[in-house]
Amino acid sequence: MTSQLKYQLCILFALAFLASCATVPHTGRKQFNMVSDADLNSLGIQAFNSVMQQESRSKDKQLTETVRAVSQRITQAAEALDKPKFNWDVELVERDVANAVCLPGGKIIVFTGIIPHAHNEAGLAAIVGHEVAHAVARHGGERLSQKLALQSALGLSGEILRGRDGKLDQRTRLILGALGLGAEVGIVLPYSRIHEFEADRIGQLYMARAGYDPQEYLKLWERMAKIKKPPIPVWLSTHPTDDERIAKLKENLPAAMREYENAVTKHGAGRAL
Repeated sequence: MTSQLKYQLCILFALAFLASCATVPHTGRKQFNMVSDADLNSLGIQAFNSVMQQESRSKDKQLTETVRAVSQRITQAAEALDKPKFNWDVELVERDVANAVCLPGGKIIVFTGIIPHAHNEAGLAAIVGHEVAHAVARHGGERLSQKLALQSALGLSGEILRGRDGKLDQRTRLILGALGLGAEVGIVLPYSRIHEFEADRIGQLYMARAGYDPQEYLKLWERMAKIKKPPIPVWLSTHPTDDERIAKLKENLPAAMREYENAVTKHGAGRAL
């Protein structure tokens, strides 16, 4: 083993040890994360720029304003509760994909295909709150760290953290896949069930703090449950089942309702979309 490799291994294990000290907000779960916040946020900005170079912004000004207003309320709630050091940005992308994402560093992308499922502002707040929760909880960095550790990719990790070209190459695809846009670029690195449950719990608190009735989160998933999906055995699925998700949201509801009662301004379900 060369001295350089020994040094790299020492750095890797040191990072892993330090990462074990990190905890997820509102759950207290210990988290494995090899990527610093600065590097993770930088990767998020690169991924955001790469996607926005490929996609078209929505020309619906009213809908865009609504998405930005709801997202701003959610990000203010996140800052009040957890104080993430993000530079927020929100874009509504014209694409028939039922998806949204918040990349590390606070870059939010909402695809127009998710709007019909949101149904109202509160449903949109639940969706955005969930994605912001993923970013605040550093789930993308945790997933990227797991990917790198499993591959023993010391060299690959260096390339990922050094690259700055912004092109949609294999490196960028890996980053996008880790940070939540894998389905759109051909690499799928799904969040774990733990990540999904955590994002639901935290996102429900964010929407409540933002003044949206957290009961609407349950209604959102009741609507999402009606979407036809390919049959996948539970033990093969990385996502919770719809029933599991709704049950957990009901468990979390009392805490979210307390947050909602303390909200300065209450929007309820908000306007229909």
